[in-house]
Amino acid sequence: MDFVVVIGFLAGALTTAGYVPQLLKTMRTKCADDLSLMMFAAISVGVFLWLVYGLYLNSFPIIAANGATLCLTAAIGTLKIKYSKQRKDTK
Repeated sequence: MDFVVVIGFLAGALTTAGYVPQLLKTMRTKCADDLSLMMFAAISVGVFLWLVYGLYLNSFPIIAANGATLCLTAAIGTLKIKYSKQRKDTK
């Protein structure tokens, strides 16, 4: 495997893994009050565009990293909306 591809996979794995602790914490606490929905929306759109770019280039490191990151950011954004609605319903 080409050294540049290895760097791409490592970079993608590290940046993607950074979202896992936030997702786990949000799932565990069932609270996302401190998270910005607009920030996660912007990141998700940006990651989606990176995914499209990777598909256009046929670059598996870009596709894999951004596909996984999109799933994580979408899950966090979804939980943010879900838990915000639950809090409003209980007030």
